[in-house]
Amino acid sequence: MRIRAEEIASVIRREIESYRSTLDVSDTGTVLEVGDGIARIHGLTNAKAGEMLEFENGIFAQVMNLEEASIGAVILGDYLNIKEGMSVKATGRLLSVPVGDAIVGRVMNPLGQPIDGLGPIQTDGTRPLEVIAPGIAERQPVKQPLQTGIKAIDAMTPIGRGQRELIIGDRKTGKTTIAIDTIINQKEENVLCFYVAIGQKESTVAGVVDVLSRHGAMDYTVVINASSSDPAPLQYIAPYAGCAMAEHFMYENRDTLVIYDDLTKQAQAYRQLSLLLRRPPGREAYPGDVFYLHSRLLERAVKLSDDEGAGSLTARPIIETQEGEVSAYIPTNVISITDGQIYLLPDLFNAGIRPAMDVGISVSRVGGNAQIKGMKKVAGTLRLDLAAFRELEAFAQLGTELDAATQAQLDRGARMVELLKQGQYTPMHVADQIISIYAGTQGLLDRVPIDRIREVEERILTQIRSSHPELRNAILEARVIEGENETKLRKLLEEVVEGFLSGKAVDPR
Repeated sequence: MRIRAEEIASVIRREIESYRSTLDVSDTGTVLEVGDGIARIHGLTNAKAGEMLEFENGIFAQVMNLEEASIGAVILGDYLNIKEGMSVKATGRLLSVPVGDAIVGRVMNPLGQPIDGLGPIQTDGTRPLEVIAPGIAERQPVKQPLQTGIKAIDAMTPIGRGQRELIIGDRKTGKTTIAIDTIINQKEENVLCFYVAIGQKESTVAGVVDVLSRHGAMDYTVVINASSSDPAPLQYIAPYAGCAMAEHFMYENRDTLVIYDDLTKQAQAYRQLSLLLRRPPGREAYPGDVFYLHSRLLERAVKLSDDEGAGSLTARPIIETQEGEVSAYIPTNVISITDGQIYLLPDLFNAGIRPAMDVGISVSRVGGNAQIKGMKKVAGTLRLDLAAFRELEAFAQLGTELDAATQAQLDRGARMVELLKQGQYTPMHVADQIISIYAGTQGLLDRVPIDRIREVEERILTQIRSSHPELRNAILEARVIEGENETKLRKLLEEVVEGFLSGKAVDPR
């Protein structure tokens, strides 16, 4: 039997090719210690900050510290399943979440894994959690309104698509309710909503999902939940996950709204991770880059230019204060990053004024640019009038005798406060808001007893919807009350109020 050199060469060549195809050249390391959601790992000399790592049991982690002899990583899962000596593999990928139409209507954790029991989420692509925000040239001014359906907010602190408007206040002052009302009001506004729950009880989040489902809002909403029982790393990445998912739709020329509820708990989770990673503590034990934690998130809110598709991402961060301390570290940080804030007061909330908005401190830095013409006209002086009413009210409590003009101003202010009250989960269409505020600011409700203001408001809106829909439609189309429409509306309002005071029903003709 003769040995042929060509055959030997071909066999060797095949073996070399198959050897190369199966050779594992991945960068691996070993767990030195693990605890409280943190793993210290030896090896992985080529790992990069923010890179995803995979443990041998399939759990993922993210690189946060790059040190001389080891790296520090945060474990994105149950760290109790990670043991000392386990092998870790670098993936070469940044932390990403699934994106696409399949996520709409679902409840998931910050890694994009479903937690609603409705089966797996089949998506076509992923998007990195953290990307550089669009530059100035890729943006346009915020001028298109995002209606919340809440009279006090749409009239006095209007929000535009692409704006960052903070909701701030103590516990149990209605912060989440404002956010949920805003989501419910987007049903006919073609805005995709993302509700990011950070560090909340699972029962609370389940209640929010139930409310959204009952109002048909889950059809256009995604819920990302990192509950209080989840590890701190998941609470830390949750806002970035929600933002990345919304950005996918924004670049597909859609308008999106992201609620971060709340960023106080995200900062606390980040503080926990930083201290465990032995980063130097600063003010209130927060790390020095806690400002950057929120600024790099919120600067991704944008109204894209027409060349980029004109999509938008509106951010509504929520911050919880302790005993109204707005000068604390995290509140002042986020106030300085956002384009305005809605400040809720416990005293107003307990007095039954809901939303419990302090008109003196609450502000929108976009202002009237994000308001339709009709609302701007009827509510132009409303903030100043209510602020003056609060001052007069405090003065009147001293028991001083008041002249007729001051008393009339007090009476008008009390009626406007009552008119701006709104029930939970009952957002109002902007046309109805304009009609309601017009009736109050024009003095047409001055003779109505304060405790019956909301009753007469309901009668006015019902009368117009049922008997004069053409007038409401004309106001909505013109987006302002003026000319013949104003004359007709004023006459109708006077008739309804007169009929209400005399106990008669108004002729519907």
